[in-house]
Amino acid sequence: MIKTGIPILCIVGARPNFPKVAPLMAELQKHSLFQPYLLHTGQHYDAAMSKIFFDDLKIPKPDKDLGVGSGSHAWQTAEIIKKFEPVLEELQPQCVIVVGDVNSTIACSIVAAKFQLETPFLWGKQSRNRPVIIHVEAGLRSFDNDMPEEINRKLTDAISDILFVSDPSGMINLKNEGVSDDFVFYVGNVMIDTLLKAKQRALKTTILTDLSLTAKEYILLTLHRPSNVDDPIVFSEILSALNDISKDVPIVFPVHPRTRLKIAEYGIKLSRKHWVLLEPAGYLEFINLEANAALVVTDSGGIQEETTVLGVPCMTVRDSTERPVTVTEGTNVLVSPKRSSILSAYMRQKKKEVGGIPKFWDGKAAERIVSTLDSFFVGE
Repeated sequence: MIKTGIPILCIVGARPNFPKVAPLMAELQKHSLFQPYLLHTGQHYDAAMSKIFFDDLKIPKPDKDLGVGSGSHAWQTAEIIKKFEPVLEELQPQCVIVVGDVNSTIACSIVAAKFQLETPFLWGKQSRNRPVIIHVEAGLRSFDNDMPEEINRKLTDAISDILFVSDPSGMINLKNEGVSDDFVFYVGNVMIDTLLKAKQRALKTTILTDLSLTAKEYILLTLHRPSNVDDPIVFSEILSALNDISKDVPIVFPVHPRTRLKIAEYGIKLSRKHWVLLEPAGYLEFINLEANAALVVTDSGGIQEETTVLGVPCMTVRDSTERPVTVTEGTNVLVSPKRSSILSAYMRQKKKEVGGIPKFWDGKAAERIVSTLDSFFVGE
């Protein structure tokens, strides 16, 4: 079937991207002006888990799949760059949408920024030869350049044409970096679009029954950042504190593949009496575990946002966050990865009152994004 409309290419690469792209694809498909395509770089190399997320979120089958797989940051970024250019040559997209801060985000942005289309098009009433680069979830800053994601964020924002912001701090960050207000839009959080749409389906999953869990009587844990799990001393401090906490309330731990390797490498033993160790869960099952937890302990960015909207207390085991609104308005608190800090924060967080929900975290961020794009592009 021949596709018509302005070709617009959405990029997905890793699990954190999936719930961000889902509402964008759904909204773009409603508008006759745009013809959306979906590209999966394959940065997330677990094919079975990727399929679960695509099915859970009802994301259409990708039009293109680069199948890049795992590797070092440099290798993975280079492979995506090499394999992405032929896709641009074939599809000739007038717009490339990247989300988040993974290697796929910066790699595809770099290629698109240098690519010349065969036919110019009108954008903002001017002729243009390069694809318009759109960054969704722009402006986030942890101010920690040791985080690979921080480098990806800053570089992607620097070469993007339109910046859609999810956290109010992003507007301030981009202004401080000299970005013109004409191309920066606070639209809310597309991850929350997906969360609110999927919540009722998620709560119907049987994961709690399957694991013999009682709502609000367990802690949900995720850990995967190199700064937390690659250093055996830091990792041991974190788990030592959590092991003490597990004697008060059981800990449900879907173990990230890299974290599982480190647990084995360091010879760490976790008591099955107090710990429920799982393979990574699908999206719907994980949301159910989140919504019914007494407390969530994490080092993930997106989980800070989800718990804020779900009204679940959250402890983020990091010294900084690129999502400060989850702390100032939501249910989140930052905790240094030290035993004493974690134990102290636990005593406070288990008594925490429900926080507020940031402006525009209302399930309509994708609508605002597509409406804004409509004002920039001129259809044929």
